[in-house]
Amino acid sequence: MDNYARQIDDSTIEFVRILPGPIERIWDFIADGKKRGEWFASGDLPAKVGEPFEMRFKHSTLSPNQAPPPEQFIEMDKNGHQSRNVLLALDPPHRLAFTFGGEKDPAKVSEVEFRLDQEGDNKVRLTLTHRKIADRGIKVGVSGGWHAHLAILEDKANGRVPPAFWDVWRWHDGIYDKRYP
Repeated sequence: MDNYARQIDDSTIEFVRILPGPIERIWDFIADGKKRGEWFASGDLPAKVGEPFEMRFKHSTLSPNQAPPPEQFIEMDKNGHQSRNVLLALDPPHRLAFTFGGEKDPAKVSEVEFRLDQEGDNKVRLTLTHRKIADRGIKVGVSGGWHAHLAILEDKANGRVPPAFWDVWRWHDGIYDKRYP
């Protein structure tokens, strides 16, 4: 299985990962705000679809291994970043979707969906689909970001210490820049 994002169309990418189950354990990594903060961004989900919520990104806390952030992310890495989102779907333990980005430009709000499916004995297929990506530059950035975040999730789900977030991001940002026309 290719670990890289698959470009579905000009504004949609998809990642697939096979993780150790049970499915409820992986659901906790996705839906529980504290557990999600171990690999992506913290923040409690709202009670109902359609309600807003916030996620807090602090990349320096994702691994004991550290690397300096790229120049454009120094302030965000130092201070963290808060995003405003809207819950689009919640079907435990199979589906979670929310809006993503667009804080500076509402026209650039995109949608992220996580789907979890049982895969054989005690394995879980995680499918992450990111839709409505506004342009190529954002697509390259979120592809590298998701690749790095999912690498950390894989390591945490398998009981391994993850690499430094920014090292993984740098490597994959360059690869995605070459992969997308």
